[in-house]
Amino acid sequence: MALRFGRQDCFRLGHGARARGLQSRMQLVFEQIRAGGDRNFGYLLGDRSARRAVLIDPSYSPEAFVARAADQGLTVSHVINTHGHPDHTNGNERAVSLTEAPIVAHPLLHPDVPLHDGERLLIGALTLRCAHVPGHCEDHIALYEETHRLLITGDLLFVGKVGGTGSDEDARVEWQSLQRLMTDVPDDTTVWPGHDYGARPSSTMALEKSTNPFLLCRSENEFLQLKANWAAFKKEYGLR
Repeated sequence: MALRFGRQDCFRLGHGARARGLQSRMQLVFEQIRAGGDRNFGYLLGDRSARRAVLIDPSYSPEAFVARAADQGLTVSHVINTHGHPDHTNGNERAVSLTEAPIVAHPLLHPDVPLHDGERLLIGALTLRCAHVPGHCEDHIALYEETHRLLITGDLLFVGKVGGTGSDEDARVEWQSLQRLMTDVPDDTTVWPGHDYGARPSSTMALEKSTNPFLLCRSENEFLQLKANWAAFKKEYGLR
């Protein structure tokens, strides 16, 4: 059935100025893309006005990420990795061949463009701030878009969970990284993880602080105990 818009249709040819006004307010492009693998998420983040975008962890299906950028008239300026695990980097070579964009990551990975703790990457008028958040692995970074309060957490923080660690020492480091994020970003920040491991594909920092059992831990030792007993805890509380 055809849709009829009547007088409110600002997209008719006679209302081009209104359409352009709307377009100017649609500056942010932000898409969560299911990449494949073990329920991997990657992201397209761009500035529509500047026609620039970055791909974040375009693993398994980099062609899909590049296509979404092209569909919206965006040139990919950088390919960013949150960390160096293969399930987040295996699309790098293909993504670079399709876009000719450099790889951006923590300096430990020796990328084309090293991104240090506290440094900012500009995407048009958008700003991504890097936070070095080791624990899950030493080269892990989180990315915070300051204007729209988007936090891309990779495998550090999931919805209702946190990233795996190989030892108690790594878990202690992860605890400190999580405490830093909870302090550094506002509660209304939206949280966008690297895998679809939770009850929802995304969250907010406020929601995670009030529902994520790992963030509810009052001490480092309590955090370590929960990690050690996570399987039993999940079963007791019926968590995914």
